[in-house]
Amino acid sequence: MKVVATNQAPAAIGPYSQGIIVNNMFYSSGQIPLTPAGELVNGDVTEQTHQVFKNLQAVLAEAGASLDTVVKATVFIADMEEFAAVNDVYSQYFGDHKPARSCVEVARLPKDVKVEIEVIALVK
Repeated sequence: MKVVATNQAPAAIGPYSQGIIVNNMFYSSGQIPLTPAGELVNGDVTEQTHQVFKNLQAVLAEAGASLDTVVKATVFIADMEEFAAVNDVYSQYFGDHKPARSCVEVARLPKDVKVEIEVIALVK
């Protein structure tokens, strides 16, 4: 087991790591729209989702993986009415690659953000 940490994504805000590699699989912690400096992106769900993907790309790169090697994504959104906007941004980053996915509306997310995403990816 290897802990993954990069300063290109926000540091964990609790007792957990940005991600873990086990048997050539990378398991990310949920990424929320914080900048690498820890500042919250207070924009709409589209802006927040773009920041989440920047964070995911950073931790995936540190792990030796990428969005192209993601096999499963879990999307947590605060309002299912914003699913179309999140899905639009999601499709921009994954393109033709379509990993398995779950999407759930939750009552509340850390720091009251609008979206959080975690992924499982194959390490190259």
